[in-house]
Amino acid sequence: MELKKLINQRFSVRKYKKKAVEKEKLMQLLEAGRMAPSAVNYQPWHFIVVDDAEVLKQLYNCYKRSWIKEAPLIIVACSDRSQSWKRSSDGKDSADIDVAIAIDHMTLMAAELGLGTCWVCNFDTNECTTILNIPPQIEPVALIPLGYPDIESPVKKRKPLNEIVHFNTFGNTFN
Repeated sequence: MELKKLINQRFSVRKYKKKAVEKEKLMQLLEAGRMAPSAVNYQPWHFIVVDDAEVLKQLYNCYKRSWIKEAPLIIVACSDRSQSWKRSSDGKDSADIDVAIAIDHMTLMAAELGLGTCWVCNFDTNECTTILNIPPQIEPVALIPLGYPDIESPVKKRKPLNEIVHFNTFGNTFN
């Protein structure tokens, strides 16, 4: 698929068909995440694939929205701050940025494969950590429900470029 079309097609899916995701497609999606760039190539990420019905049922307690129960599986994207690069000038940790790039690669690959995803960051990370037995140095960043969308892609609403792009200094925009 053409990249521009793919970017425009991808959206946050909150309604899924009752259809399992094929292992081959799941592996292609995970490979896309693995191949994402990261600061200094440290790759400070882990992806926990949750497809067991009992574990999913427990995980739903971390995010109490009924729509997530429709997704046949959830990928828990995690960062490892002990493995991430830190900027020397101010100590800025790249872990969340690196994981976000990997998630973006996976969500675009999902769209390419006819699958749907949604970034969920508003969840109980402590409960998620307990349920999935995540070690202390690993932080759950996002839940990524994955499945076949049961809804059409909506028209995206985005700010115009002249509201978000600045040239040379903040405030210098174009018309």
